[in-house]
Amino acid sequence: MVFRRQLTTLGQLAAIASLLAMFTLRTAAAADCNFSEGPCTKTAGNRTVTLDIGPKPPKAMQQLTFTLTITPCASLPDTLVIDLGMPGMVMGVNQVVMKKTNACTWKGTGIIVRCMSGRTLWQATVLSEALNNTAFTFDVR
Repeated sequence: MVFRRQLTTLGQLAAIASLLAMFTLRTAAAADCNFSEGPCTKTAGNRTVTLDIGPKPPKAMQQLTFTLTITPCASLPDTLVIDLGMPGMVMGVNQVVMKKTNACTWKGTGIIVRCMSGRTLWQATVLSEALNNTAFTFDVR
């Protein structure tokens, strides 16, 4: 009987700890970009990296166009990749291949899937060591 109570108490503590951890993960990351209002710009070393997503506002399960502008853009490849994921959650591979369209602009299309947990916070990471894997965190409707 005492052992059963101890297991029940341990189970309750584990459940509370799990809920607190989930709450911490949810509140630890916040959007630093609002693509509904326009492009978002970050600095990566001596380069300026600007990402825009359209149509606005970005919605889940809709084909989206990603536009990446980088200055200066010398020595960057003609193809870049944006990895789409959720902060604090392991997602399947979802990447957008970006092709250079002019001097310093890359474009690509992709879909942001709907998260079954109901979360809407996403992160687009430009996979490039030259750009310090610049990440943009944003909300999706």
